[in-house]
Amino acid sequence: MAILRFHALKASLNRKTVHIEETGKRSELFGTNVFNKNTMLQYLTQDAFKSVMSAIEDGKKINRTIADQVASSMKDWALSKGVTHYTHWFQPLTGATAEKHDAFFETLENGSAIEKFGGSQLVQQEPDASSFPSGGIRNTFEARGYTAWDPTSPAFIYETTLCIPTIFVAYTGEALDYKTPLLRALQAVDSAAADVCKYFDKTVKKVTSSMGWEQEYFLVDKDLVACRPDILLTGRTLLGHSPAKGQQLDDHYFGAIPNRALNFMRDLEHQCMLLGIPAKTRHNEVAPNQFEIAPIYEEANLAVDHNSLLMDVMGRVASKHDFAVLLHEKPFANINGSGKHNNWSLSTDTGVNLLKPGKTPMSSLQFLTFFVNTIKAVYENEELLRAAIASASNDHRLGANEAPPAIISVFIGAQLTKVLEDLEGVTKGKLSPKEKTDLKLNVVGKIPDVLLDNTDRNRTSPFAFTGNKFEFRAVGSMANCGNPLTVLNTIVAKQLKAFKVEVDTLVEGKSFKKDEAIFNVLREYIKASKDILFEGNGYGEAWEKEAKKRGLSNNKTTPEALKVRLHKSTIKLFEEMKVMSKVEVEARYEVEMEAYIKHIQIESRVLGDIARNHIVPTAVRYQNVLIENVKGLKEIFDKDYKTLGKEQMNLIRSISGHIDGINSNVTKMIEAHTVANTIADITEKAEAYSDNVKPFFEAIRAHCDALELLVDDELWPLTKYRELLFIR
Repeated sequence: MAILRFHALKASLNRKTVHIEETGKRSELFGTNVFNKNTMLQYLTQDAFKSVMSAIEDGKKINRTIADQVASSMKDWALSKGVTHYTHWFQPLTGATAEKHDAFFETLENGSAIEKFGGSQLVQQEPDASSFPSGGIRNTFEARGYTAWDPTSPAFIYETTLCIPTIFVAYTGEALDYKTPLLRALQAVDSAAADVCKYFDKTVKKVTSSMGWEQEYFLVDKDLVACRPDILLTGRTLLGHSPAKGQQLDDHYFGAIPNRALNFMRDLEHQCMLLGIPAKTRHNEVAPNQFEIAPIYEEANLAVDHNSLLMDVMGRVASKHDFAVLLHEKPFANINGSGKHNNWSLSTDTGVNLLKPGKTPMSSLQFLTFFVNTIKAVYENEELLRAAIASASNDHRLGANEAPPAIISVFIGAQLTKVLEDLEGVTKGKLSPKEKTDLKLNVVGKIPDVLLDNTDRNRTSPFAFTGNKFEFRAVGSMANCGNPLTVLNTIVAKQLKAFKVEVDTLVEGKSFKKDEAIFNVLREYIKASKDILFEGNGYGEAWEKEAKKRGLSNNKTTPEALKVRLHKSTIKLFEEMKVMSKVEVEARYEVEMEAYIKHIQIESRVLGDIARNHIVPTAVRYQNVLIENVKGLKEIFDKDYKTLGKEQMNLIRSISGHIDGINSNVTKMIEAHTVANTIADITEKAEAYSDNVKPFFEAIRAHCDALELLVDDELWPLTKYRELLFIR
């Protein structure tokens, strides 16, 4: 292994930058490999085009005749670009994407062949569902599942394959993917928000949820990664001593992008343009070798698809540049991990961003309505939002003084806090003409001016308002954005429905004017949900104590966080909003708990293997070298050898102590996960892995990392942090 490390370092040092020539304007490249509106206008008949657009904009079904026409046109377009295969591209509950490629090729009876692709192949396929996580919805012997075309997300070409975004459901109809519940949640928030919008603009017919993600990642030389079994098998380093220089100088953040990394980014962005992913921003992040790519915001479903596609494409492009992309939330200890901020908003079909106040008091009141309702939704469902970002990998990042804490809170800034306080102080009940005028002009009417100076944000806040959107900052870099967005849109939809009922009741039952009713309801919401608002340092112990007083949850581990998924209120919420059934909710709990168990289980096995089969033998080998050295000193210097070999003897003792520490802790860890594996109940099993197995990781690592500083560098088998973290 030490020889492999030597050759990997040599290859890395001799690596030449692959220069990428950027040709053509990005605007001209954008979407050229996407069956988008412009392409459809060229290839579809007028009837087919109208039918597809009705499906996209109004959710209307496409009949089989039209589907045949669309499929034929897709095939002709794809063949003109050298495509040979097609696939239904979907997002199962593994967290990755899935695809099965079929050729357009079909044989005829006369022995000839044709290129064939019809409406039946476009609309639906039947992949094996038995090996995908289902949470008990499907038994192993029940293999049937269906993928069904999602026309709201356009088909695209990657390399020589036509990829058709689809949902993935069981034979019995339950969702087995992230897309299906998201589409239902988007429909729910559209309906609820459009109804509330009619208080302010009766012409609004549709409200769209938009999202812009910010993807953080690490780039590491792939030859160096090949010498790290822990990175290869778990996506992170399970051991490794911190380098002398890490991120202390803050010199990497927004610094000049290294040439090799820049050429990778150029290549990646070129692929993004072809695939219609609107990549806009690139920069160095805080940690060495850490970077970020961010797009222009899009409709939420399309944004989720684009982020999932990006994560696939990143790995393929990186390999061409002799890199490995690490998307794990915490690939390296003691330096910042990676997140994926989800910037969320709502917009109407009339072109209004509902989280951006307009120039009039009425438009600002509309903003205030959606702003306050979102805060109320987060307050009522903060545990569910925490569960939406829970994973074994994200647990390393949340609350690690580099990312938002596990406590969900909302940051809105001092000036908007003052606005809400002023509204809270409004007299309950009917307003006099003067009170109404003062409220509209002096409070609501000044919101646009307030936001001009309210651009700062609290980086320790998991859910922050940033001028015209909310930024859900606690989402993990490996996550499928569909999970947190499903929860967020569902809870906001539920809250908006409740808001409309309350306002209508006041208007109809007590003869309140519409504006007065809205002010009265918002006033109560502000008062009820202000405990979720926090402007201070989310990293401090003081906030943990304060949050506990406020009744906010602080679920630090995934097993703790996921329990809310089984609460009756959670099941009722998803069923009422027609986003997920009780069976689907319970199944996802099973899937996520099982994923947690398997991640910790794999990590424990990998760590035990590396510690005992790589680190301990290396330490013993070096210890033997020291022992021979001491023997030589004794032969040469006789009585003086004890003085001359004192440091060697101390080193031998120290190495022995760490070897003993490794072996004893690995033994205890194995015993703990052997016991955990006998537990049948999935909740208890996950808790056993969290509480009884995982704590040994740090103890084993501490001994291994100490040995890294004691053992001869030429013998050390694993690529070190100082070699992994600085691109050459």
